[in-house]
Amino acid sequence: MPIRFLVAFCISLFLLVTSEAVAQKPHSFTIADGQFLYDGQPVQIHSGEMHYARVPQPYWRHRLKMLKAMGLNTVATYVFWNYHNPAPGVWNFKTDNHNLAEFVKTAQQEGLFVILRPGPYACAEWEFGGYPWWLQQNKDLVIRTNNQPFLDSCRVYINKLAEQVKPLQVGRGGPVILVQAENEFGSYVSQRKDIPLDEHRRYNLAIQQMLTDAGLTGPFFTSDGTGLFKGGSLPGVLPTANGEGNMANLTKAVNAYHDGKGPYMVAEFYPGWLDHWAEPFTKISAESIAKQTETYLKNGVHFNLYMAHGGTNFGFTAGANYNDEHDIQPDITSYDYDAPLSEAGWVTPKYTAIRDLLKKYATYPIPDVPARLPVITLPPITLTKTVDLAELKKTLKPVSNDTPLSFEDLQQGSGYVLYSKRFTQPTQGTMKVTGLRDFATVYVNGKKVGELNRIEKQYELTVDIPFNGTLELLVENMGRINYGAKINQNTKGIISPILIDDQEITGDWLMYRLPLTNVPDLSKYAGQPAKVNRPTFYAATFNVKQAGDTFLDMQGWGKGIVYVNGHHLGRFWNVGPQQTLYVPGCWLKSGANTILVFDQQNKSVQKSLKTVATPVLDQQTD
Repeated sequence: MPIRFLVAFCISLFLLVTSEAVAQKPHSFTIADGQFLYDGQPVQIHSGEMHYARVPQPYWRHRLKMLKAMGLNTVATYVFWNYHNPAPGVWNFKTDNHNLAEFVKTAQQEGLFVILRPGPYACAEWEFGGYPWWLQQNKDLVIRTNNQPFLDSCRVYINKLAEQVKPLQVGRGGPVILVQAENEFGSYVSQRKDIPLDEHRRYNLAIQQMLTDAGLTGPFFTSDGTGLFKGGSLPGVLPTANGEGNMANLTKAVNAYHDGKGPYMVAEFYPGWLDHWAEPFTKISAESIAKQTETYLKNGVHFNLYMAHGGTNFGFTAGANYNDEHDIQPDITSYDYDAPLSEAGWVTPKYTAIRDLLKKYATYPIPDVPARLPVITLPPITLTKTVDLAELKKTLKPVSNDTPLSFEDLQQGSGYVLYSKRFTQPTQGTMKVTGLRDFATVYVNGKKVGELNRIEKQYELTVDIPFNGTLELLVENMGRINYGAKINQNTKGIISPILIDDQEITGDWLMYRLPLTNVPDLSKYAGQPAKVNRPTFYAATFNVKQAGDTFLDMQGWGKGIVYVNGHHLGRFWNVGPQQTLYVPGCWLKSGANTILVFDQQNKSVQKSLKTVATPVLDQQTD
């Protein structure tokens, strides 16, 4: 080896070893005298929430740089159990967005502390609040309770998680300074009064002990509304407040549960809010958020912006809520959240207002704002192949049962199931599907006769099925409930008998499973011209000269999902408020790209697909 190369190699090796040694230098992070102390010195936490699962991995560093430039010194993230454990015994902490350890390391490289929120319950408008759907297969298991089968499952998850993050704790030279025990448990206690308070506490203590036994050293904290600390707090653990803007309330609540003194932290400071399909998009003004931020800064209150950057509910990861008016309120695909940093990572007036304040109050340097990532639009994409769902049905092996089965009974977590039954006698009347979970298009002999919709409590319609006719219901899981007492009622599909004029319809139901978690291969199907009101797949290839972020314009389409280059972008639905789908530029490539759209309503035949440079997230339709 020539001497100059040998010298260069040695210098490079020395720098690598030195940087690793610096990165691994242990530090301390403690809570004492009402303060957070880093290596014994008081430190103020100015944090922003960003979930690595909601941002493409190639964009992690850009988004973290943006948080740093907003003036934050910490990033908080949930860990979603079901994201890493999609099936029993199947774990993924390594590929693409699943690489939690890499995300934490990247945050440290960008000069950010990390707050870890491992659950095992997350909420977060995420499918089932982060729980794996298949937990419900065990009929002896009751989630979020002092139930041994559930606790045993939690222990497995927590131990697997700890393997990834133990080396990244601050005491071992990593950036993880705080770990949350459970999540918003006080609100759950308030809604589950059927469970004795002592039982709730035993469960909550068990989760904290599991985190400790797994090697997570904390400091630990809990997170609840100030009026819910009684049910959610833990002995010796710092309680933090969600959504509390009143300093007197915050001080009083924390003092009552933490040795009569702080530190005082708002673990969820909401600069925006969540959004549901068929409801208005929620907006909060930059002025009001700036005012509240300055109140925290003046009073030395630590805070975590939930969300600082929301990202996207890619695939079938969006969860759902409910209220008296709606049996379910599915969350939209975008998790923009009206956050300071938009879904595509753009600066907003809220971002600028917070940055200006932190430049005034922060005791550390704040870097310049990185440039916006490129944005492109494309010529209209001509759709070149259409495949009716009936073609796929011919190649699928159905499950037969005397009555309809739930998704869970069919060993399916997400997507769609086509329920089909042939009638040997003509049957007419009012069909009732009170056990619908969540949305169905209904067909008789292949012709659409109506829709059923759990959101609007539409559970019945009139059907007229001829001799030797076939009734079909294409049922969609729109996301499991992620918050509230009904989180324990989260089976999907058809979960109770189907009635026609109050007579139960039994005998040889055929169920065709369509999980669609991965892009279906349409190459083996000949295709045919699309028909209105038939569930249809549209496929195309399109060319890109130079990759960049863009937004698919789904206005004029019905309801369904989209894949680009195999990436599942999430749901669209013309009811709004979301009318576009975000396409990250890192998922495009120069040259040929593929797109596939499944429109389960197909109210009109589509010929092309357009892109736009600006998202439309606030346009609700009737």
